Amino acid sequence: MTTSTSSQSLWQRVTTPLSSGPTAYGFLVLYVLACSILLLTNPRTSLSTDIVFVLFLLSMLVTYRARVATWFKVVLGVFALGVVLPYFGLLNPFYIDVATQAGIFTALALGLNVVVGFAGLLDLGYVAFFAVGAYTWGIMSTPQITEINPAWSPVDPILFYPFLIIGLILGLITGVLLGLPVLRLRGDYLAIVTLGFGEVIRVVANNLDRPVNVTNGSQGIRAIERPPLIIVDQIRNLGIQADDNQLYQLFFYYLVIIIVLLSVIVVARLKHSRIGRAWEAIREDEIAAVAQGIPRVRMKLLAFAIGASFAGVMGVVFAAKQLFINPPTFDLLRSINILVMVILGGMGSIPGAMLGAIIVTMLDLQILPRIAAVLREAQAAGAPIPRQFDPTQYQRLLFGLLLVLMMIFRQEGLWPDERRREEQHDVVVTDEELETDAVNQPAGTDTGR
Repeated sequence: MTTSTSSQSLWQRVTTPLSSGPTAYGFLVLYVLACSILLLTNPRTSLSTDIVFVLFLLSMLVTYRARVATWFKVVLGVFALGVVLPYFGLLNPFYIDVATQAGIFTALALGLNVVVGFAGLLDLGYVAFFAVGAYTWGIMSTPQITEINPAWSPVDPILFYPFLIIGLILGLITGVLLGLPVLRLRGDYLAIVTLGFGEVIRVVANNLDRPVNVTNGSQGIRAIERPPLIIVDQIRNLGIQADDNQLYQLFFYYLVIIIVLLSVIVVARLKHSRIGRAWEAIREDEIAAVAQGIPRVRMKLLAFAIGASFAGVMGVVFAAKQLFINPPTFDLLRSINILVMVILGGMGSIPGAMLGAIIVTMLDLQILPRIAAVLREAQAAGAPIPRQFDPTQYQRLLFGLLLVLMMIFRQEGLWPDERRREEQHDVVVTDEELETDAVNQPAGTDTGR
């Protein structure tokens, strides 16, 4: 099945040589080295550094998608994410914190992508599972546990690691409990029910301070314990001069990177398995899928459970990192933001969900606040900007305009799934692309039709 080169866009003609063959190796090395040098030689916080930082993170997605050897991807990833970025974080701790936040939301976007992108189940209450994991560690690791029963005491901080598994299990159970009542619902009705579930969890957390004080209500839980740094002495023996706060930043950064890598592997394996194809069939036509013998109940519950487990794990990490949680942290806007990450990047696409999470996180934490600061400075310097115009208050307006333009001009997302791209643009897949997909498919997956 072939097509002429005239059907390829100009962008494809430019990027194809850079994503495969010997040219790809040289391009990726130059790309990563250039961004690394620019970061390390300009560690101050500025708009230009923000842009280079975003390009640096995007280089990992480009490497992930490129048609190069797996060992090359691993070496480049370890160099960029394991060496350059942590060292840059020691020079400017703000950016390592932003990278960690981006990693947390990347894992959340991957989990929601299983529910929305793979199975086609619109979930507007995804942040509820995030809250379950966060409150579990927040309650168990602080004196808040004594408010429930004076005979109980906070768990040892070293139990943070087993609680990652506990958070995963609790998220999985909560996902099944949400899935059971909504098995017969689709589309708008499913969205309303999941939205209500998310609001119920938030309101319960806000009011569960009486008659037994479980969540401390609207005041939230403070002084959440962090896990002990086991290898502090070994790190300092390497000559790394960093205080405890910097070491904890590096610890959570590496922990989040490991969880994200495991999440990508799990999601990729699921997508190319029988389960992934069953989810895709349910998403495209549920009635036809059931007629073909696909167990609808089991597949939907599995999608909710797996997606929620990602959020449960990251909830535990988030609580330990932030040291404070309260109900407004887990409001509807947080769920909407995670859904925007999936849609913006491309529903059903693994690199798309990761790209969407990085872009939305950077826009919220860095780029839009920085643009607002630049406009405010220009206003103070006498630029012809009306004094009634407060750039800080219009950050969300800019974000909304970007989303509107995105949905008008690229509905399938920035990095769409191949099937969705074909549906949107009537693309004909070439023999070369089919061979490449077969090579990139994880070993051991079932390719039967």
